[in-house]
Amino acid sequence: MTNNLAQDESTIQIIKLIKEANKVEVHSILNELQPYDIAELYNNLPQKHRPRFLIFLETEQLADLLQELERGKQLDVLNKLGLEKSVKVMDLMDNDDLANLLEDLAPDKKEAFLSGMKQEESKAVQDLMKYPPETAGRIMTNRYVWIRHYYTVRDAVDKLKVFAEIAESINYLYVIDDNKKLIGVVSYRDLILADANEKIATIMFERVISVTVDTDQEQVASIIEKYDFLAVPVVEKDNVLVGIVTIDDVIDIVIREATEDIEKLSASGKAIDFDTKSFVAAYRRLPWLILLLLIGLISGTIISRFEETLQKVVALAFFMPMIAGMTGNTGTQSLAVVVRGLIVRDIDKKLIFHLILRELKVGIIIGIICGFLIAIIAFIWQGNPFLGLVVGSSLVMTLIIGTLAGTVIPLILYKFNIDPAIASGPLITTLNDILSLTIYFGIASLFIAYLM
Repeated sequence: MTNNLAQDESTIQIIKLIKEANKVEVHSILNELQPYDIAELYNNLPQKHRPRFLIFLETEQLADLLQELERGKQLDVLNKLGLEKSVKVMDLMDNDDLANLLEDLAPDKKEAFLSGMKQEESKAVQDLMKYPPETAGRIMTNRYVWIRHYYTVRDAVDKLKVFAEIAESINYLYVIDDNKKLIGVVSYRDLILADANEKIATIMFERVISVTVDTDQEQVASIIEKYDFLAVPVVEKDNVLVGIVTIDDVIDIVIREATEDIEKLSASGKAIDFDTKSFVAAYRRLPWLILLLLIGLISGTIISRFEETLQKVVALAFFMPMIAGMTGNTGTQSLAVVVRGLIVRDIDKKLIFHLILRELKVGIIIGIICGFLIAIIAFIWQGNPFLGLVVGSSLVMTLIIGTLAGTVIPLILYKFNIDPAIASGPLITTLNDILSLTIYFGIASLFIAYLM
Protein backbone atom coordinates (compact mmCIF):
# COMPACT_ATOMS: atom_id res chain seq x y z
CA MET A 1 0.00 0.00 0.00
CA THR A 2 2.81 2.38 0.98
CA ASN A 3 4.79 1.48 -2.14
CA ASN A 4 1.79 2.14 -4.41
CA LEU A 5 1.22 5.50 -2.74
CA ALA A 6 4.86 6.45 -3.29
CA GLN A 7 4.57 5.45 -6.97
CA ASP A 8 1.46 7.60 -7.38
CA GLU A 9 3.22 10.56 -5.78
CA SER A 10 6.27 10.09 -8.02
CA THR A 11 4.05 9.91 -11.10
CA ILE A 12 2.24 13.12 -10.16
CA GLN A 13 5.55 14.85 -9.48
CA ILE A 14 7.06 13.71 -12.80
CA ILE A 15 3.99 14.88 -14.74
CA LYS A 16 4.31 18.29 -13.08
CA LEU A 17 8.01 18.52 -13.99
CA ILE A 18 7.35 17.38 -17.58
CA LYS A 19 4.77 20.14 -17.98
CA GLU A 20 7.30 22.63 -16.62
CA ALA A 21 10.01 21.17 -18.92
CA ASN A 22 12.24 20.87 -15.84
CA LYS A 23 14.73 18.33 -17.20
CA VAL A 24 17.27 18.87 -14.41
CA GLU A 25 14.79 17.99 -11.66
CA VAL A 26 13.52 14.97 -13.61
CA HIS A 27 17.09 13.64 -13.82
CA SER A 28 17.56 14.28 -10.11
CA ILE A 29 14.60 12.02 -9.34
CA LEU A 30 15.44 9.32 -11.91
CA ASN A 31 19.05 9.02 -10.72
CA GLU A 32 17.72 7.73 -7.39
CA LEU A 33 15.54 5.07 -9.02
CA GLN A 34 16.27 1.51 -10.11
CA PRO A 35 15.53 0.49 -13.75
CA TYR A 36 12.44 -1.40 -12.60
CA ASP A 37 11.11 1.71 -10.84
CA ILE A 38 11.69 3.83 -13.95
CA ALA A 39 9.74 1.26 -15.99
CA GLU A 40 6.89 1.32 -13.47
CA LEU A 41 6.91 5.10 -13.59
CA TYR A 42 6.67 4.99 -17.39
CA ASN A 43 3.81 2.47 -17.24
CA ASN A 44 1.89 4.71 -14.83
CA LEU A 45 2.22 7.81 -16.98
CA PRO A 46 -0.73 8.78 -19.20
CA GLN A 47 -0.07 8.16 -22.90
CA LYS A 48 0.17 11.87 -23.72
CA HIS A 49 3.12 12.38 -21.32
CA ARG A 50 5.19 9.36 -22.32
CA PRO A 51 6.92 10.85 -25.42
CA ARG A 52 8.11 13.89 -23.41
CA PHE A 53 9.29 11.60 -20.62
CA LEU A 54 11.39 9.58 -23.06
CA ILE A 55 13.03 12.76 -24.35
CA PHE A 56 14.18 13.55 -20.80
CA LEU A 57 15.91 10.17 -20.35
CA GLU A 58 19.61 9.60 -20.97
CA THR A 59 20.60 6.88 -23.46
CA GLU A 60 21.69 4.54 -20.63
CA GLN A 61 18.38 5.05 -18.85
CA LEU A 62 16.48 4.31 -22.05
CA ALA A 63 18.40 1.04 -22.42
CA ASP A 64 17.54 0.06 -18.83
CA LEU A 65 13.91 1.04 -19.39
CA LEU A 66 13.57 -1.07 -22.54
CA GLN A 67 14.93 -4.15 -20.80
CA GLU A 68 12.31 -3.85 -18.04
CA LEU A 69 9.27 -3.35 -20.28
CA GLU A 70 7.01 -5.99 -21.83
CA ARG A 71 7.46 -6.78 -25.53
CA GLY A 72 4.57 -4.66 -26.81
CA LYS A 73 5.65 -1.60 -24.86
CA GLN A 74 9.27 -2.08 -25.96
CA LEU A 75 8.21 -1.77 -29.59
CA ASP A 76 6.07 1.24 -28.74
CA VAL A 77 9.08 2.98 -27.17
CA LEU A 78 11.26 2.22 -30.21
CA ASN A 79 8.63 3.75 -32.50
CA LYS A 80 8.54 6.87 -30.35
CA LEU A 81 12.35 7.17 -30.29
CA GLY A 82 12.87 6.78 -34.03
CA LEU A 83 15.59 4.78 -35.79
CA GLU A 84 18.59 6.99 -35.06
CA LYS A 85 17.98 7.18 -31.31
CA SER A 86 16.85 3.55 -31.06
CA VAL A 87 20.10 2.10 -32.44
CA LYS A 88 22.13 4.10 -29.90
CA VAL A 89 19.99 2.66 -27.14
CA MET A 90 20.31 -0.87 -28.55
CA ASP A 91 24.10 -0.60 -28.49
CA LEU A 92 23.87 -0.37 -24.69
CA MET A 93 21.33 -3.16 -24.13
CA ASP A 94 22.26 -6.68 -23.06
CA ASN A 95 22.69 -8.68 -26.24
CA ASP A 96 20.47 -11.56 -25.14
CA ASP A 97 17.61 -9.18 -24.29
CA LEU A 98 18.06 -7.40 -27.61
CA ALA A 99 18.05 -10.69 -29.54
CA ASN A 100 14.69 -11.57 -27.98
CA LEU A 101 13.34 -8.11 -28.80
CA LEU A 102 14.39 -8.23 -32.46
CA GLU A 103 13.17 -11.78 -32.96
CA ASP A 104 9.53 -10.78 -33.51
CA LEU A 105 10.21 -7.82 -35.80
CA ALA A 106 9.63 -7.82 -39.55
CA PRO A 107 12.83 -8.65 -41.52
CA ASP A 108 13.17 -5.16 -43.01
CA LYS A 109 12.78 -3.43 -39.66
CA LYS A 110 15.15 -5.87 -37.99
CA GLU A 111 17.75 -5.24 -40.70
CA ALA A 112 17.35 -1.47 -40.30
CA PHE A 113 18.10 -1.66 -36.57
CA LEU A 114 21.03 -4.07 -36.93
CA SER A 115 22.68 -2.09 -39.73
CA GLY A 116 22.42 1.12 -37.69
CA MET A 117 24.07 -0.34 -34.59
CA LYS A 118 27.79 -0.49 -33.91
CA GLN A 119 29.28 -3.28 -35.99
CA GLU A 120 30.62 -5.18 -32.98
CA GLU A 121 27.30 -5.06 -31.10
CA SER A 122 25.29 -5.90 -34.22
CA LYS A 123 27.44 -8.96 -34.94
CA ALA A 124 27.14 -10.17 -31.34
CA VAL A 125 23.34 -9.97 -31.48
CA GLN A 126 23.16 -11.71 -34.86
CA ASP A 127 25.41 -14.49 -33.54
CA LEU A 128 22.99 -15.05 -30.65
CA MET A 129 20.01 -15.14 -32.99
CA LYS A 130 21.56 -18.06 -34.89
CA TYR A 131 20.96 -20.33 -31.90
CA PRO A 132 17.55 -21.97 -31.33
CA PRO A 133 15.21 -20.28 -28.84
CA GLU A 134 15.31 -21.47 -25.22
CA THR A 135 18.92 -22.70 -25.44
CA ALA A 136 22.03 -21.55 -23.59
CA GLY A 137 23.36 -20.00 -26.79
CA ARG A 138 20.27 -17.82 -27.11
CA ILE A 139 20.24 -16.51 -23.54
CA MET A 140 24.00 -16.07 -23.01
CA THR A 141 25.89 -12.78 -23.03
CA ASN A 142 29.32 -12.10 -24.49
CA ARG A 143 29.99 -9.40 -21.90
CA TYR A 144 32.25 -11.30 -19.54
CA VAL A 145 35.89 -11.00 -18.46
CA TRP A 146 38.42 -13.57 -19.66
CA ILE A 147 42.08 -13.85 -18.67
CA ARG A 148 45.14 -15.95 -19.54
CA HIS A 149 46.64 -18.55 -17.25
CA TYR A 150 50.02 -16.78 -17.28
CA TYR A 151 48.54 -13.52 -15.91
CA THR A 152 49.43 -12.47 -12.40
CA VAL A 153 46.69 -11.59 -9.96
CA ARG A 154 47.61 -7.93 -10.45
CA ASP A 155 47.19 -8.29 -14.24
CA ALA A 156 43.77 -9.89 -13.74
CA VAL A 157 42.61 -7.15 -11.36
CA ASP A 158 43.80 -4.44 -13.76
CA LYS A 159 41.83 -6.02 -16.62
CA LEU A 160 38.81 -6.44 -14.39
CA LYS A 161 38.85 -2.71 -13.58
CA VAL A 162 38.92 -1.84 -17.28
CA PHE A 163 36.01 -4.09 -18.26
CA ALA A 164 33.92 -3.91 -15.06
CA GLU A 165 31.58 -1.28 -16.51
CA ILE A 166 30.60 -3.29 -19.59
CA ALA A 167 30.78 -6.81 -18.12
CA GLU A 168 27.40 -8.24 -17.09
CA SER A 169 29.04 -10.15 -14.24
CA ILE A 170 32.44 -9.81 -12.53
CA ASN A 171 31.92 -12.59 -10.00
CA TYR A 172 33.99 -14.99 -12.09
CA LEU A 173 36.92 -14.54 -14.47
CA TYR A 174 37.27 -17.28 -17.06
CA VAL A 175 40.71 -18.55 -18.01
CA ILE A 176 41.27 -19.41 -21.68
CA ASP A 177 44.26 -20.61 -23.72
CA ASP A 178 45.54 -19.26 -27.03
CA ASN A 179 42.74 -21.10 -28.90
CA LYS A 180 40.04 -19.56 -26.63
CA LYS A 181 39.43 -22.93 -24.98
CA LEU A 182 38.10 -22.76 -21.44
CA ILE A 183 40.76 -24.15 -19.09
CA GLY A 184 39.88 -22.67 -15.71
CA VAL A 185 37.91 -20.20 -13.62
CA VAL A 186 38.83 -17.73 -10.88
CA SER A 187 36.31 -16.08 -8.57
CA TYR A 188 36.46 -12.46 -7.50
CA ARG A 189 36.96 -13.71 -3.95
CA ASP A 190 40.02 -15.71 -5.03
CA LEU A 191 41.60 -12.58 -6.49
CA ILE A 192 41.08 -10.57 -3.32
CA LEU A 193 42.61 -13.24 -1.09
CA ALA A 194 45.56 -14.05 -3.38
CA ASP A 195 48.94 -12.32 -3.45
CA ALA A 196 49.21 -9.66 -6.19
CA ASN A 197 52.19 -11.37 -7.83
CA GLU A 198 50.76 -14.89 -7.75
CA LYS A 199 50.11 -16.55 -11.10
CA ILE A 200 46.52 -17.25 -12.14
CA ALA A 201 47.50 -20.82 -13.04
CA THR A 202 48.18 -21.54 -9.36
CA ILE A 203 44.83 -20.31 -8.00
CA MET A 204 42.40 -21.18 -10.78
CA PHE A 205 39.96 -24.10 -10.66
CA GLU A 206 40.60 -26.40 -13.60
CA ARG A 207 37.44 -28.48 -13.19
CA VAL A 208 35.01 -26.00 -14.72
CA ILE A 209 31.29 -26.73 -14.84
CA SER A 210 30.01 -25.46 -18.20
CA VAL A 211 27.15 -25.91 -20.66
CA THR A 212 27.11 -26.12 -24.44
CA VAL A 213 25.36 -23.61 -26.70
CA ASP A 214 22.54 -26.08 -27.45
CA THR A 215 21.81 -26.95 -23.80
CA ASP A 216 18.15 -26.38 -22.96
CA GLN A 217 17.60 -23.28 -20.83
CA GLU A 218 15.80 -25.29 -18.13
CA GLN A 219 18.85 -27.52 -17.78
CA VAL A 220 21.04 -24.42 -17.49
CA ALA A 221 18.80 -23.17 -14.69
CA SER A 222 19.02 -26.57 -12.99
CA ILE A 223 22.84 -26.53 -13.10
CA ILE A 224 23.04 -23.04 -11.61
CA GLU A 225 20.59 -24.10 -8.90
CA LYS A 226 22.50 -27.29 -8.08
CA TYR A 227 25.92 -25.63 -7.80
CA ASP A 228 24.74 -22.26 -6.40
CA PHE A 229 26.52 -20.42 -9.22
CA LEU A 230 26.02 -16.76 -10.05
CA ALA A 231 26.92 -17.50 -13.68
CA VAL A 232 27.84 -20.49 -15.84
CA PRO A 233 30.14 -20.46 -18.91
CA VAL A 234 28.82 -21.49 -22.34
CA VAL A 235 31.10 -23.33 -24.78
CA GLU A 236 30.98 -24.45 -28.38
CA LYS A 237 32.70 -27.50 -29.88
CA ASP A 238 36.27 -28.13 -28.66
CA ASN A 239 35.36 -26.33 -25.40
CA VAL A 240 35.73 -22.85 -26.94
CA LEU A 241 34.29 -20.20 -24.60
CA VAL A 242 31.63 -18.07 -26.31
CA GLY A 243 29.59 -16.55 -23.47
CA ILE A 244 28.08 -16.87 -20.01
CA VAL A 245 24.56 -17.22 -18.60
CA THR A 246 23.99 -15.14 -15.46
CA ILE A 247 21.71 -15.73 -12.50
CA ASP A 248 19.36 -12.86 -13.42
CA ASP A 249 18.62 -14.51 -16.77
CA VAL A 250 17.99 -17.82 -15.00
CA ILE A 251 15.51 -16.21 -12.61
CA ASP A 252 13.63 -14.80 -15.60
CA ILE A 253 13.60 -18.26 -17.19
CA VAL A 254 12.33 -19.98 -14.05
CA ILE A 255 9.51 -17.45 -13.63
CA ARG A 256 8.58 -17.66 -17.31
CA GLU A 257 8.63 -21.48 -17.35
CA ALA A 258 6.60 -21.65 -14.15
CA THR A 259 4.04 -19.24 -15.62
CA GLU A 260 3.80 -21.33 -18.79
CA ASP A 261 3.30 -24.51 -16.75
CA ILE A 262 0.57 -22.87 -14.67
CA GLU A 263 -1.17 -21.75 -17.87
CA LYS A 264 -1.05 -25.29 -19.23
CA LEU A 265 -2.13 -26.84 -15.94
CA SER A 266 -5.15 -24.53 -15.91
CA ALA A 267 -5.79 -25.10 -19.64
CA SER A 268 -5.69 -21.35 -20.28
CA GLY A 269 -3.46 -21.61 -23.37
CA LYS A 270 -1.20 -18.68 -24.15
CA ALA A 271 -0.43 -15.96 -21.62
CA ILE A 272 -3.45 -14.25 -20.11
CA ASP A 273 -2.82 -11.44 -17.63
CA PHE A 274 -4.73 -8.56 -16.06
CA ASP A 275 -4.34 -6.46 -19.21
CA THR A 276 -5.58 -9.07 -21.70
CA LYS A 277 -8.80 -8.03 -23.46
CA SER A 278 -11.95 -10.07 -22.89
CA PHE A 279 -12.24 -11.30 -26.47
CA VAL A 280 -8.57 -12.36 -26.60
CA ALA A 281 -8.77 -14.13 -23.23
CA ALA A 282 -11.91 -15.99 -24.31
CA TYR A 283 -10.33 -16.94 -27.65
CA ARG A 284 -7.27 -18.40 -25.92
CA ARG A 285 -9.31 -20.43 -23.43
CA LEU A 286 -11.96 -21.74 -25.81
CA PRO A 287 -9.99 -24.49 -27.66
CA TRP A 288 -9.24 -26.40 -24.46
CA LEU A 289 -12.71 -25.84 -23.03
CA ILE A 290 -14.44 -27.01 -26.21
CA LEU A 291 -12.28 -30.16 -26.23
CA LEU A 292 -13.09 -30.84 -22.59
CA LEU A 293 -16.76 -30.12 -23.28
CA LEU A 294 -16.83 -32.82 -25.97
CA ILE A 295 -15.00 -35.28 -23.72
CA GLY A 296 -17.41 -34.38 -20.91
CA LEU A 297 -20.33 -35.52 -23.04
CA ILE A 298 -19.08 -39.06 -22.45
CA SER A 299 -19.87 -38.59 -18.76
CA GLY A 300 -23.43 -37.70 -19.69
CA THR A 301 -23.66 -40.82 -21.85
CA ILE A 302 -22.51 -42.97 -18.94
CA ILE A 303 -25.13 -41.46 -16.63
CA SER A 304 -27.90 -41.96 -19.21
CA ARG A 305 -27.01 -45.67 -19.51
CA PHE A 306 -27.48 -46.07 -15.77
CA GLU A 307 -30.67 -44.00 -15.66
CA GLU A 308 -32.70 -47.03 -14.54
CA THR A 309 -30.30 -47.62 -11.66
CA LEU A 310 -30.62 -43.96 -10.60
CA GLN A 311 -34.41 -44.11 -10.73
CA LYS A 312 -34.45 -47.17 -8.48
CA VAL A 313 -31.98 -45.74 -5.96
CA VAL A 314 -32.19 -41.93 -5.95
CA ALA A 315 -29.62 -41.73 -3.10
CA LEU A 316 -26.90 -42.68 -5.59
CA ALA A 317 -27.28 -39.28 -7.28
CA PHE A 318 -26.39 -37.53 -4.01
CA PHE A 319 -22.89 -39.06 -3.94
CA MET A 320 -22.20 -38.74 -7.66
CA PRO A 321 -20.59 -35.23 -7.60
CA MET A 322 -18.48 -36.21 -4.60
CA ILE A 323 -17.12 -39.34 -6.30
CA ALA A 324 -16.22 -37.48 -9.49
CA GLY A 325 -14.86 -34.41 -7.66
CA MET A 326 -12.60 -36.35 -5.28
CA THR A 327 -11.14 -38.40 -8.14
CA GLY A 328 -10.34 -35.25 -10.13
CA ASN A 329 -8.80 -33.57 -7.08
CA THR A 330 -6.40 -36.38 -6.27
CA GLY A 331 -5.40 -36.67 -9.95
CA THR A 332 -4.61 -32.95 -10.11
CA GLN A 333 -2.52 -33.19 -6.93
CA SER A 334 -0.44 -36.04 -8.39
CA LEU A 335 -0.07 -34.13 -11.66
CA ALA A 336 1.33 -31.08 -9.84
CA VAL A 337 3.83 -33.27 -7.95
CA VAL A 338 5.05 -34.96 -11.14
CA VAL A 339 5.35 -31.78 -13.22
CA ARG A 340 7.28 -30.02 -10.45
CA GLY A 341 9.55 -33.07 -10.02
CA LEU A 342 10.31 -33.33 -13.75
CA ILE A 343 11.61 -29.75 -13.70
CA VAL A 344 14.10 -30.24 -10.86
CA ARG A 345 15.07 -33.92 -11.19
CA ASP A 346 16.73 -36.12 -13.79
CA ILE A 347 14.31 -38.96 -14.55
CA ASP A 348 15.34 -42.60 -15.08
CA LYS A 349 13.47 -45.93 -15.01
CA LYS A 350 14.27 -46.52 -11.35
CA LEU A 351 12.91 -43.15 -10.30
CA ILE A 352 9.78 -43.58 -12.45
CA PHE A 353 9.08 -46.97 -10.88
CA HIS A 354 9.63 -45.51 -7.40
CA LEU A 355 7.31 -42.57 -8.15
CA ILE A 356 4.49 -44.75 -9.52
CA LEU A 357 4.80 -47.17 -6.58
CA ARG A 358 4.80 -44.28 -4.11
CA GLU A 359 1.71 -42.67 -5.67
CA LEU A 360 -0.03 -46.08 -5.75
CA LYS A 361 0.54 -46.38 -2.00
CA VAL A 362 -0.67 -42.81 -1.52
CA GLY A 363 -3.82 -43.59 -3.53
CA ILE A 364 -4.51 -46.71 -1.48
CA ILE A 365 -4.05 -44.88 1.85
CA ILE A 366 -6.18 -41.90 0.80
CA GLY A 367 -8.78 -44.20 -0.77
CA ILE A 368 -9.19 -46.43 2.31
CA ILE A 369 -9.48 -43.51 4.73
CA CYS A 370 -11.89 -41.46 2.58
CA GLY A 371 -13.84 -44.54 1.49
CA PHE A 372 -14.31 -45.69 5.09
CA LEU A 373 -15.54 -42.24 6.18
CA ILE A 374 -18.04 -41.87 3.33
CA ALA A 375 -19.28 -45.45 3.82
CA ILE A 376 -20.16 -44.65 7.43
CA ILE A 377 -21.89 -41.42 6.41
CA ALA A 378 -23.92 -43.20 3.71
CA PHE A 379 -24.92 -45.97 6.16
CA ILE A 380 -26.01 -43.52 8.88
CA TRP A 381 -27.93 -41.38 6.37
CA GLN A 382 -29.90 -44.18 4.66
CA GLY A 383 -29.55 -46.99 7.19
CA ASN A 384 -28.46 -49.32 4.38
CA PRO A 385 -25.02 -50.97 4.79
CA PHE A 386 -24.94 -51.89 1.11
CA LEU A 387 -25.20 -48.23 0.08
CA GLY A 388 -22.21 -47.54 2.32
CA LEU A 389 -20.39 -50.48 0.72
CA VAL A 390 -21.11 -49.24 -2.84
CA VAL A 391 -20.14 -45.62 -2.17
CA GLY A 392 -17.11 -46.49 -0.02
CA SER A 393 -15.65 -49.15 -2.34
CA SER A 394 -16.26 -46.93 -5.39
CA LEU A 395 -14.36 -44.07 -3.76
CA VAL A 396 -11.46 -46.37 -2.82
CA MET A 397 -11.09 -47.60 -6.39
CA THR A 398 -11.57 -44.22 -8.06
CA LEU A 399 -9.07 -42.45 -5.78
CA ILE A 400 -6.44 -45.08 -6.55
CA ILE A 401 -7.08 -44.82 -10.29
CA GLY A 402 -7.22 -41.00 -10.17
CA THR A 403 -3.88 -40.79 -8.35
CA LEU A 404 -2.25 -43.16 -10.84
CA ALA A 405 -3.73 -41.27 -13.82
CA GLY A 406 -2.31 -37.99 -12.53
CA THR A 407 1.09 -39.69 -12.23
CA VAL A 408 1.30 -41.89 -15.32
CA ILE A 409 -0.16 -39.53 -17.96
CA PRO A 410 2.46 -36.76 -17.55
CA LEU A 411 5.24 -39.39 -17.40
CA ILE A 412 4.04 -40.89 -20.69
CA LEU A 413 3.98 -37.45 -22.32
CA TYR A 414 7.48 -36.75 -20.97
CA LYS A 415 8.67 -40.05 -22.45
CA PHE A 416 7.49 -38.90 -25.90
CA ASN A 417 9.18 -35.49 -25.50
CA ILE A 418 5.86 -33.69 -25.00
CA ASP A 419 5.68 -31.04 -22.29
CA PRO A 420 4.02 -32.90 -19.36
CA ALA A 421 2.33 -29.69 -18.22
CA ILE A 422 0.07 -30.09 -21.24
CA ALA A 423 -1.66 -32.86 -19.28
CA SER A 424 -3.61 -30.05 -17.67
CA GLY A 425 -5.71 -30.25 -14.53
CA PRO A 426 -9.03 -29.96 -16.41
CA LEU A 427 -8.03 -32.78 -18.79
CA ILE A 428 -7.05 -35.10 -15.94
CA THR A 429 -10.24 -34.16 -14.10
CA THR A 430 -12.45 -34.86 -17.13
CA LEU A 431 -10.86 -38.25 -17.80
CA ASN A 432 -11.16 -39.17 -14.13
CA ASP A 433 -14.83 -38.15 -14.17
CA ILE A 434 -15.47 -40.72 -16.89
CA LEU A 435 -13.58 -43.46 -15.04
CA SER A 436 -15.10 -42.69 -11.64
CA LEU A 437 -18.70 -42.63 -12.89
CA THR A 438 -18.20 -45.90 -14.79
CA ILE A 439 -16.85 -47.60 -11.66
CA TYR A 440 -19.47 -46.05 -9.37
CA PHE A 441 -22.50 -47.07 -11.41
CA GLY A 442 -20.92 -50.40 -12.33
CA ILE A 443 -20.61 -51.37 -8.66
CA ALA A 444 -24.06 -49.94 -7.92
CA SER A 445 -25.61 -52.09 -10.65
CA LEU A 446 -24.07 -55.21 -9.10
CA PHE A 447 -25.72 -54.44 -5.74
CA ILE A 448 -28.93 -52.93 -7.09
CA ALA A 449 -31.06 -55.63 -5.53
CA TYR A 450 -29.66 -54.80 -2.06
CA LEU A 451 -29.94 -51.02 -2.49
CA MET A 452 -33.68 -50.84 -3.20
